[in-house]
Amino acid sequence: MAFNFAAPSGSSGTAAATAAPAGGFGGFGTTSTTAGSAFSFSAPANTGTTGLFGSTQNKGFGFGTGFGTTTGTSTGLGTGLGTGLGFGGFNTQQQQQQQQTTLGGLFSQPTQAPTQSNQLINTASALSAPTLLGDERDAILAKWNQLQAFWGTGKGYFNNNIPPVEFTQENPFCRFKAVGYSCMPNNKDEDGLVVLVFNKKETDIRSQQQQLVESLHKVLGGNQTLTVNVEGIKTLPDDQTEVVIYVVERSPNGTSRRVPATTLYAHFEQTIIKTQLQQLGVTLSMTRTELSPAQIKQLLQNPPAGVDPIIWEQAKVDNPDSEKLIPVPMVGFKELLRRLKVQDQMTKQHQTRLDIISEDISELQKNQTTTMAKIAQYKRKLMDLSHRTLQVLIKQEIQRKSGYAIQADEEQLRVQLDTIQCELNAPTQFKGRLNELMSQIRMQNHFGAVRSEERYYIDADLLREIKQHLKQQQEGLSHLISIIKDDLEDIKLVEHGLNETLHIRSGVFS
Repeated sequence: MAFNFAAPSGSSGTAAATAAPAGGFGGFGTTSTTAGSAFSFSAPANTGTTGLFGSTQNKGFGFGTGFGTTTGTSTGLGTGLGTGLGFGGFNTQQQQQQQQTTLGGLFSQPTQAPTQSNQLINTASALSAPTLLGDERDAILAKWNQLQAFWGTGKGYFNNNIPPVEFTQENPFCRFKAVGYSCMPNNKDEDGLVVLVFNKKETDIRSQQQQLVESLHKVLGGNQTLTVNVEGIKTLPDDQTEVVIYVVERSPNGTSRRVPATTLYAHFEQTIIKTQLQQLGVTLSMTRTELSPAQIKQLLQNPPAGVDPIIWEQAKVDNPDSEKLIPVPMVGFKELLRRLKVQDQMTKQHQTRLDIISEDISELQKNQTTTMAKIAQYKRKLMDLSHRTLQVLIKQEIQRKSGYAIQADEEQLRVQLDTIQCELNAPTQFKGRLNELMSQIRMQNHFGAVRSEERYYIDADLLREIKQHLKQQQEGLSHLISIIKDDLEDIKLVEHGLNETLHIRSGVFS
């Protein structure tokens, strides 16, 4: 007895997938030669697929790498839509391996009811009542199978005579599921837009864009009536780049038209052409066309395989914009990580665009300031030219009227001008008010000039030292003044003594 602790390999889900229903979508499975799981977000392997009009097995509608990678843009439904369905047709296709007659289109419903019943019975037995060992260890094995089912990986052994059940993340018991939203494309098939995902950086693609266009033209057969055009280039996570192209076909009469997206995609999905594209670094190709209302309705009515119908209905109710967004199941941590990387990528692109807009606004503001300054300059120049023109007209009119007597209309005009002059010169009228305004303006200018004078500030420590020094100087001057006063008193005493001596001497000689 052995247990598989690893994630299921690329073909490990064959036994379960052949019996399990593909769900309302006709399976979200990986597109490969073996019947893969009914629900997968991994990029389709496309082994042996021939595209929209091919006859080999094409089972996948998986919302893969491209689904939701451009939130808010029209990247559309992702990689699984490219492989075989081309986003442009939901036709029936034949499946040649491990499944018998089923409707191979997108909205097909499996007809293997007995196989489905057996699959459900085997899953229930593996989770609740395995009979592999026949003792109490079967209860432990049941718990282990439940843990694998919750995790979405491994094999559930339950009977020695029946193959184990393959647990994938698409099984109804897997807990790592959620529902998000992706933007639906709005391009028509006539627009001819086809997305090519290159395993190269955007800088490399842009530097070799001309060589890429020439290489794609060679892939199309080098027909001179065909022209390859690049609609857009965008960075994807994991150093991948999305290139949107369309092909224009010119007829001999001079008219031109775009090759439909489904036709171009079907050509790219041919085995030889696909090999050539892989040599160019193309990892995925898909169309970018809108879904019809009937297709959208069918998608919303049938929950994806492994998703609880109640959760799916709630996701439809919570859709913030049902006209542009469509619910998308997210299964497993890899899908969550992929969407997180896409969100980070879009955030960086939005920030870059905001930076560009900010720079443009700054440049426009500078241009506006320069323009306003020029407008003011031109206004002043216009006023000056108007005055000069008026002076020229006055001189010309004076010369023309020289020698003629003053006419009646001129006399009326002179009277009006004298009246206006008197009103202006009246003390209580406009002239007085103008003088008052002029005086106020002069006072404001004077006060403004006084306020604008420079002021000096002294540091507190330095001011303290200056005060101390001045105090000492004042004390010295006071001491000096007291000494001078004492000396003056002494001089007066000496002078008084001399006067008395002179009187005594004069009395003796007399």
